Amino acid sequence: MDGYEVDLLAFGSHPDDIEIACGGTIAKFVREGYSVAVVDMSLGELGTRGTPEDRLKEAEEAKKVLGIKFRENLKLPDGFTSPTKETILETIRVLRKYRPKMVLFSANFERHPDHEALNSIVRRAMFLSGLRKLQTFEDGIPQEPWRIRKMYCYMQSYQFPKEPSFYVDITDVYETKLQAIKCYVSQVFVEGKSNPNEPTTRLSRPDFFVELEARARYFGTLVGVKYAEAFLSIEPIGISSLSKLL
Repeated sequence: MDGYEVDLLAFGSHPDDIEIACGGTIAKFVREGYSVAVVDMSLGELGTRGTPEDRLKEAEEAKKVLGIKFRENLKLPDGFTSPTKETILETIRVLRKYRPKMVLFSANFERHPDHEALNSIVRRAMFLSGLRKLQTFEDGIPQEPWRIRKMYCYMQSYQFPKEPSFYVDITDVYETKLQAIKCYVSQVFVEGKSNPNEPTTRLSRPDFFVELEARARYFGTLVGVKYAEAFLSIEPIGISSLSKLL
């Protein structure tokens, strides 16, 4: 069978997007024995702090913390990622390579234009990936079509335009999520490790972790747990039996 066949493939526009938005969900998924691949679309080279080399190294460290099986960076242009034929074909390639059972990606209404672009790219690639007459290659070998309907958006800067479809309890892995985020010492505040001489950003302020906890706690209160992450389903969600909700 072509590809790796992971259980979950998560797309992020920049290294650290996945950790901040859904790192708890991924950590819990891995702890339950499932496999995860992460694809970062860009190196984040336009970021105010750090360098692309820093971000790549930090992403590899976060990969180990979360237990991610595969991680790659498509090196698309930071700040100018758009749904072109080339970016969509590259996304189809990785979809067919990893053959995931479900996909996580950003919502279509977000503060950063790359995040909105990612939504459009993945949505289009997901459909086209199932077309047999559209050919892509991995290491010179033709890939087989692959399409799924389990597509879920994670929340970033903005609230979803409608109520989340579901929440994931991340109480028991919240510290793991924080540990993964703190791998990005070039981006977030880590006492004794972050460079105090670089410009201050929202993420580099100590209060960023207070904001992160406030959101996780709020989502947790909605479903009766301490911490949670919110997701929006692209397709309607069906269950095989009411017993699945017990």
